[in-house]
Amino acid sequence: MKPFLKAMMGFVVAVPFVAGFIGNAYAEHPQAAKFEPPDGKTLLVVGQDNATIESYLKESGRPVPAGFMLYTNITEFEGLDAPSRDYGSGTMFADALFDKYPGTVLQLGLYMVDSLADTAKGKNDAAIDHFAAWCKKKRVPTFLRIGYEFDGSHNHHDPEEYKAAYRHLVDRLRAAGVDNVAYVWHAHAHVVNSPIEKWYPGDDYVDWVGISYFSQHQGVMKPAVAFAKAKGKPLMIGEATPQGQRTSSGEAAWKAWYKRFFAFVEANDVKMVSYINSNWEAQPMWIGQNWGDARVQANAFVKNAWAAETSKDRYLHAADR
Repeated sequence: MKPFLKAMMGFVVAVPFVAGFIGNAYAEHPQAAKFEPPDGKTLLVVGQDNATIESYLKESGRPVPAGFMLYTNITEFEGLDAPSRDYGSGTMFADALFDKYPGTVLQLGLYMVDSLADTAKGKNDAAIDHFAAWCKKKRVPTFLRIGYEFDGSHNHHDPEEYKAAYRHLVDRLRAAGVDNVAYVWHAHAHVVNSPIEKWYPGDDYVDWVGISYFSQHQGVMKPAVAFAKAKGKPLMIGEATPQGQRTSSGEAAWKAWYKRFFAFVEANDVKMVSYINSNWEAQPMWIGQNWGDARVQANAFVKNAWAAETSKDRYLHAADR
């Protein structure tokens, strides 16, 4: 068992802060954010729908990762205690995963497009309360990416509406006594245009800073990386997939994307990576958009190289309980 994940799970079931593994972990890492592993350690998370995750676990030859990445929406928070609808990119069902694979964490992308104003006004409070009840019952360490990729033009999030909705959500969860959720402020990190600070809800509302890592030049990710460092917040790659670099090309894909990706993780001490292990071309929502087949198990070279890289001591997998 990885000692940090054992500590983290112990914290979630309300072991006193100064006792046991969690006390030792925080004594060595006193400035840690919620569920932050020590420096030099990275939580390995795989997504982004149940079928894709199960395929990875069955075919990759790798151990159960530290956690799983799924999606939900602010209006319903579906896909937690019952299967979600399939919008063309697979079904999400959190309970099915966490009942089957204990000792794992949830990384949850929260879709909020065109729902910011209503959220801030309290119109989605019933859905938020449903999520709060699920969190308190399930006790799974959860990383909530609130209105993920807030600066992406595809989401058209007004900065002021976004901040108001973000704060309302966090305040309501805290008032409900939810203590096993880390709040993630996730930038698209694809185009340097408006300063990302415009969307920042405040230090008290952000536990982690997230970015997406697809096919963009690493230079456009620098503002978000620098912001996280300046604020003392751990950095998460909330979504990662080798867009346009099909794993069928084997070593060429590894050199073009994976090698650079893992070097970025080490150079910036990224504390969580969330890899989307999908065959995008097999999902109706993504057909013809040049996402390709990103399954590491789809090519022998990539599968073996992935195993070698994620076997390094840096990468944390599931606890064994």
